Amino acid sequence: MINKKRIAKTVTALLTAAMLIQAVPAHADSVHMAKEGDTFYTLSKQYGVGLNALIKANNDISAYNIYGGLKITIPGKTNTASAAAAKTEAKTVTAASLDVNADSKVVQAWGKTFDYSKAVDVKATAYSADASENGGWGAVDYFGNPLELGTIAVDPSIIPLGTKVLVTGHTHPGLPKQAFVATARDVGGAIKGHKIDIYIPGSKQSVSTFGIQDVELYILK
Repeated sequence: MINKKRIAKTVTALLTAAMLIQAVPAHADSVHMAKEGDTFYTLSKQYGVGLNALIKANNDISAYNIYGGLKITIPGKTNTASAAAAKTEAKTVTAASLDVNADSKVVQAWGKTFDYSKAVDVKATAYSADASENGGWGAVDYFGNPLELGTIAVDPSIIPLGTKVLVTGHTHPGLPKQAFVATARDVGGAIKGHKIDIYIPGSKQSVSTFGIQDVELYILK
């Protein structure tokens, strides 16, 4: 005699298993919590993913601003444990270990060493991607590239466009603590003389809390 209850249980188990298999994406992304010294190149080797694919998956992260605690998407790699940890762990930005040797004109931050030509003290303000702060041009810099962390507006007569700098001495939750690398890629009508305007991802209201700060720039070679 056919045991209908047993058949029903077996069918139910098979259907449940099939649903579970379908619920797990075949090529899900994972999240890597960065540590000092990480680069896109070393992470591409560590996870066995293409360098270009890794950069594309993190197009809002500058290669020069990979710091401890930053969440980096690893495309096409399922890593449930690391993804779960990333979701439950509060977003934190660790402080850079900043060490300046003025005699040798060398500055160290995030475990990386930078040569600089000079240090410049400036007044800094901040702006968001809000249209009202970008002259109606949209969320792009002077060259038409999308605004991203690491973009600053400058007076080109003081800091030529394209110049890379290490920004230090700032305070804002939307920026890496103590130091980050930025590129002069924007200008502004109010940015004249020893002033810069730092782009910070986030709402206009949250960015406005930056106010006006005294910061020191190291002009990188």
